[in-house]
Amino acid sequence: MITTVIRTCFPAAAQVVADKAEEINKLNVFPVPDGDTGTNMSLTLNTVVGEVEALPKDATMQEIAAAITHGSLMGARGNSGVITSQILRGIAEGLVGARPSGATPQDIASALRNGVKVAFKAVRKPVEGTILTVLRDVSNRADQLEKAKITVPEMLDALVIEAYESVARTPDLLPVLKENGVVDSGAFGLATFMEAFVNAYEGKAGEISDFKTTIDSDDAKAHVANVVDIEINDDWEGSEYRYCTEFLFHADSEQFDEESNLRYLSSMGDCELLVGANPDYKIHVHTNRPDRVLRHMLHRGQIFNVFVHNMDLEAQERTEGIRADKQDEAAGPRKQLGFVAVAAGSGQAEILRSLGVDIVVEGGQTMNPSTADILSAIESANADAVIVLPNNGNIRMAAEAAASACDSCQAAVVPTKSVLQAFSAMFVVDSEGTLEDNVAEMGDAIADVRDGEVTTAVRDSQAADGSPIHAGDVMGIEGGAITVVGSDVADVTVRVINKMQEDEEGDTLTILAGSDLPDEAFEELLEAISEAQPDLEIDSHRGEQPLYPVVFSIE
Repeated sequence: MITTVIRTCFPAAAQVVADKAEEINKLNVFPVPDGDTGTNMSLTLNTVVGEVEALPKDATMQEIAAAITHGSLMGARGNSGVITSQILRGIAEGLVGARPSGATPQDIASALRNGVKVAFKAVRKPVEGTILTVLRDVSNRADQLEKAKITVPEMLDALVIEAYESVARTPDLLPVLKENGVVDSGAFGLATFMEAFVNAYEGKAGEISDFKTTIDSDDAKAHVANVVDIEINDDWEGSEYRYCTEFLFHADSEQFDEESNLRYLSSMGDCELLVGANPDYKIHVHTNRPDRVLRHMLHRGQIFNVFVHNMDLEAQERTEGIRADKQDEAAGPRKQLGFVAVAAGSGQAEILRSLGVDIVVEGGQTMNPSTADILSAIESANADAVIVLPNNGNIRMAAEAAASACDSCQAAVVPTKSVLQAFSAMFVVDSEGTLEDNVAEMGDAIADVRDGEVTTAVRDSQAADGSPIHAGDVMGIEGGAITVVGSDVADVTVRVINKMQEDEEGDTLTILAGSDLPDEAFEELLEAISEAQPDLEIDSHRGEQPLYPVVFSIE
């Protein structure tokens, strides 16, 4: 029986909307991004559930329609809730004439046409790309299907598909949706309710995540998901009106003039709605003077269940919620072991990330990050334990202070003096090992790394052997000591490498080009090194570090 279907399926569908209320809220940007559409629709539907469940078991469709109309009116919250109440009213009233044994495709099409009629009448200025558009599209599809030889389940499946496809089209009809990367929230809420209702009718109550039509291979819901990529809306300056004002109203006179009071509401703000039938109405308006609206209506009847919401504050809460969600998504699941490293160039940072470093802090010889910078990075690594690679002797103390100050996780420092030592340290990481074991293994790994770097002197000085250095000279630095001085980057680099190989022969050279060393010059340098050290395996990269045209290590 049709009454049994409604009494069984409506609560199941209302529960699904309640479960997905937050998801619907995040889509809410029209008419203002106050993030309450899902909540308001859920509250509206739940009030209907209460009224219908209070009816006797043998209640007629007419009695159920009256309960749906009254319950949705009394429980309607917000612009979306009030419009939803009128959709429910129109469809429920349209089903009163259906066969008690079960609605036919013709009955369903007729009920949807009545839903369109009632809902559009309630909204003075319908906007395309909203819940009303989806309702109309679904009704038009039903009109097409009622003429075909089709079963009720097939028709309902097809209407759910149409609902989701219509939702996916809403950004093309309403620019503010496309600007914010969303579909219309009320439209999505209606499609969600329809899907859940149909699933309950087909014996699949609660199966909302994997809806597949039985008459079409397209997954309409997946189409909607592909449309949505919610943007953070930090630049919303607010509506012309701040307060969402809604209340129930009981008219004192049979001559209550609905049209003139609607005009008054329109003069006080926008999104005005006055729905119901004398003497009981639901009133909704966005305004800057809710006090004047309430005073005006008090002279014409009684008001109760008053709700006044500050949409500016609600919009801020929605934005902060979305930002937090995006940060959580970006962070992913919490790891057992995370890594923070300091890098002086984009190339260095890219290599570190490819080796498993979670957070790269910008810094180097002339721009040391602070303890606070490193602590923030540790906390952002989203791990139970974090290892910090300072990659510079001048940064080690700040890294150790940050590790000691961290309360959100365990933290330790592997005292790398260069980014090249960090590379070697990351190669021996055991992601399943303990913090202590990894610190020890990484410490052993960096002990075998011998560093060199080439830069230009900015003032007069002297080399390790006491020979003079003049501003502008090219210096080759080995293990922190200036051991080679010259006038050419390539020449000095080759000489330093030769010296290091003479002191202790290594197998592999890792070399990074700085931001001031062009690709062509870097290629010429690599050829010169190969000629001087033919047995040395060379691993070359763009490090893009400033001030140091070449940094390298030998192992």
